[in-house]
Amino acid sequence: MEIEQLDGSADLVAARDALEGHRWQEALDLLIRADREGRLGASDLQALAQAAWFTAQPDLAVEARERAFKAYIVDGNKARAAAIAFELSREYDNKRKFSIASAWAARGERLVEGEPEGFAHAYQALSKSLAAEHAGDVELAIRLGGRAVELGTRFEDADIRAWGLLQQGRLLIAGGRTDEGFHLLEEATIAAVNGELNPFMTGVAYCCMISSCRDTTDYRRASEWTEATSRWCERQSINGFPGICRVHRAEIVALHGALDRAEQELRQATTELAAYDATSPLGDGFYALGEIRFRLGDLKGAEDALRQAHALGRIPQPALALMRFSEGKITAAYGAIRSALAETREQWARARMLPAQVEIAIAAGDPATARASAEELGEISAVYDSPALRGSKHDTLGRVLLAEGDAEGARRELQSGIGQWREVGAPYELARDRALMASALQQLGRDDEADLELGAAREEFHRLGAVRDEAAAAEAIRAATERKATPSIAHKTFMFTDIVASTNIAAAIGDEAWEHLLRWHDDTLRAVFVDHGGEVVTSTGDGFFVAFDSASAAIVCATAVQRALAEQRRTHGFAPAVRIGVHSAVATRRGSDYSGKEVHVAARIAALARGGEILASAATTALAGPQPTSEPRPVSLKGVSGDVDVVSIAWN
Repeated sequence: MEIEQLDGSADLVAARDALEGHRWQEALDLLIRADREGRLGASDLQALAQAAWFTAQPDLAVEARERAFKAYIVDGNKARAAAIAFELSREYDNKRKFSIASAWAARGERLVEGEPEGFAHAYQALSKSLAAEHAGDVELAIRLGGRAVELGTRFEDADIRAWGLLQQGRLLIAGGRTDEGFHLLEEATIAAVNGELNPFMTGVAYCCMISSCRDTTDYRRASEWTEATSRWCERQSINGFPGICRVHRAEIVALHGALDRAEQELRQATTELAAYDATSPLGDGFYALGEIRFRLGDLKGAEDALRQAHALGRIPQPALALMRFSEGKITAAYGAIRSALAETREQWARARMLPAQVEIAIAAGDPATARASAEELGEISAVYDSPALRGSKHDTLGRVLLAEGDAEGARRELQSGIGQWREVGAPYELARDRALMASALQQLGRDDEADLELGAAREEFHRLGAVRDEAAAAEAIRAATERKATPSIAHKTFMFTDIVASTNIAAAIGDEAWEHLLRWHDDTLRAVFVDHGGEVVTSTGDGFFVAFDSASAAIVCATAVQRALAEQRRTHGFAPAVRIGVHSAVATRRGSDYSGKEVHVAARIAALARGGEILASAATTALAGPQPTSEPRPVSLKGVSGDVDVVSIAWN
């Protein structure tokens, strides 16, 4: 709604000049001084509301708007009063104060009832459109948005016309009519570019356009409008449109690789949004901050931000699931992403989560779900074919094919994905696909090409500051080098540990408690291994594969593990039941990895143990010297010819 000219006193004339120059604090101070002298009329109070809003004083802005409503009633200007009532209804709806929002809408309805059709009816149509959207009647909401556009055009109210276009476009995009929706958003936003809208409405138009681009992963279009928004902010002396607009701009900045700058922008955005009491946008801001910190390797900072997002009602997925996955907590990660997708119906939100489900499902040994998720993402990309969606589609299908053993098919998909991410200008996603491409090339025996891809990925992660991914790429390079090294024969004692019934425990206590328990388990066991000279070869999700130089060291360590768990139960009431298998044998060593039949024997001995039991081959205890054990018993192990004698070690 346009604000009428202020009265002509010196303060008000100066305030008008400050408003036109977007010197919001100066304008606010002048208007407050004039208000103390009782010199503000209805339009002056609207100006006060605008200045208060742009100086992050939303409560004062609402109060001023409510007073403007009363002033217009006193002036007999029912149309202006009704328009303000509908604006206040939308304001309270955004604050999730639905009863107050409904009351203001009802006041607006009474004021326009029986009145000749005018601009206020456009505000009424928009209010009804929002109500229909909340009630789930999307088609009615779209029609009412169109009614707001028609009335706004007829009565020359550019702001409400833009609101109607944005409402229609947003709903059409959410319903899959993406091209049609973006056409309407562009019509509204070009009015902002052309200076036809007031500053608030201009910011809303830019924000809606960028957020819709983000939702549909149309990052190329988003980049264009982000640049336009930045130019507008500079030209109009507005230091970033307060609110979610800054969040979405930061997301696009992060996509293009400026992670540190995006984090700084998001810290400022969450501070601004907190002042505006904007719960939903603030949740989005903390989620984006958590996602960027995760990429930067700041896991604690990422978790703090994601927990704040969750507290504000924002589902912290897929970032939190990917964090757990990076920590080796596959069960927790898989449960979290599956639960989030089960609660999500909107296709664009699902499109952002499905790639994570593909990656985690493969690690969890569920290739059927991974393939189904990749195929669903492909179906969504067919609805709106943006380069980023194509990149995600090729990435997920490449992962599935690689897991299914089709390295050549995976290579082709990943090559296409790399091309799409290059077109988008998304260096982080491109580097991840290059690292995955290296795995496909290694399986195809094209080691030199794989080395080049890994090197390029590592350099890009280093440039981005993505320390966790850089370390993973460096480890992959080291492992590739070791694979090429001449294998050697080593005599070691191998230990496998595993939490018994981990899936049932996770289901019983919930994801968050399970994550804390698993972290304690991992830290405790790793400390015991170090104390007894154990070399952790790999973490198996809920357990470990450890190598020792001697049988006695392995058995003493296994005993120490079980005693540490028992002490935890005695002092704190609970610790997971862990089974342990120990076997001494000759194996093939390549770098820090061990392979061969005897390694499998050790793993299968562990699988036979009960919770809280240490099971070892009798030959191992013979090497270790006298041990309190059960009598040897022969067992049959899958893939091993002949029985193996095992004993249970009495550790307690």
